[in-house]
Amino acid sequence: MNTLPDGSLSGSGDLNRMNKKEVDPRMHSAEHILTGALMRMIGCARPFTTHLEKKKSKADYHFARDLTPEEVNQVEACVNEVIGGDLPVSEEFLRRAQAEQFYDLARLPDSAGEMIRIVRIGDYDKCPCSGNHVRTTKEIGHFRIISTTYESGALRIRFKLD
Repeated sequence: MNTLPDGSLSGSGDLNRMNKKEVDPRMHSAEHILTGALMRMIGCARPFTTHLEKKKSKADYHFARDLTPEEVNQVEACVNEVIGGDLPVSEEFLRRAQAEQFYDLARLPDSAGEMIRIVRIGDYDKCPCSGNHVRTTKEIGHFRIISTTYESGALRIRFKLD
């Protein structure tokens, strides 16, 4: 690890060395891009829960309604455009106090410790994360939203990769 001028630490480049849970890196990186698209397009926050699997996954967001069919198409197109951009996926480490100034750390496991890993997908998305990721977005493949539902203040998006 190297200390950067802002006090953060850059990692070794092995994005998956920290994670003990086996999650498909393609699906996890796709969820980050999906979330980035939703934050930009409809203004929702990061998901409050995710269930990432190799065949299909889902993410739940606090939002006031379901997506329209047009929004689903727009989000899907946006995600696939980012994937096609072949953006690098990298990491940096911030001290917890510094990370708390910029990020919500509530979803990180207790074992995250003093040094918080920030995963960056090009200039498109960055957030605290302890999960497995691809090295570039082109490794993800084609993204498709299977369905969306809205219930009790939660927007659920189910998606898969082709």
